[in-house]
Amino acid sequence: MINVKRIDHVAIAVGERDEASARLAGLFGLVTGAREHVASQATDVTFLYPAGDANGAGCGLEVCAPRGNAALERFLDKRGPGLHHVCFEVDDLRAALAGLKTGGVRLIDETPRLGSRGHHVAFLHPAATGGVLIELCARSEA
Repeated sequence: MINVKRIDHVAIAVGERDEASARLAGLFGLVTGAREHVASQATDVTFLYPAGDANGAGCGLEVCAPRGNAALERFLDKRGPGLHHVCFEVDDLRAALAGLKTGGVRLIDETPRLGSRGHHVAFLHPAATGGVLIELCARSEA
């Protein structure tokens, strides 16, 4: 199987990114990290971190809103705002995907794509992970 370095972030799906980010930051004393439109995923995202981790080195909270992402819009229509996915950082995303595919794991993305913060990302199908959408990311592609 694969080697996970750490949990990179936990994502919450919302209808409106800025309002939800401000509310969560205020409730939990979080600071805002990266805030961007991710064209490749048709989403607007903001990353929130504990005040002592303003540079985003630890596990973050990603607040994501659809801006043309039909799958995320369906998720919100069906379930409403809430937990969307968990992201694990790996060293070699291509090798991790190849190993998972060889192992018969159902993938949404068979090759990495550019995600937020310049990371390369790929998603595993929830059917392969106990009903949880899992994202894998690598800070740079090997």
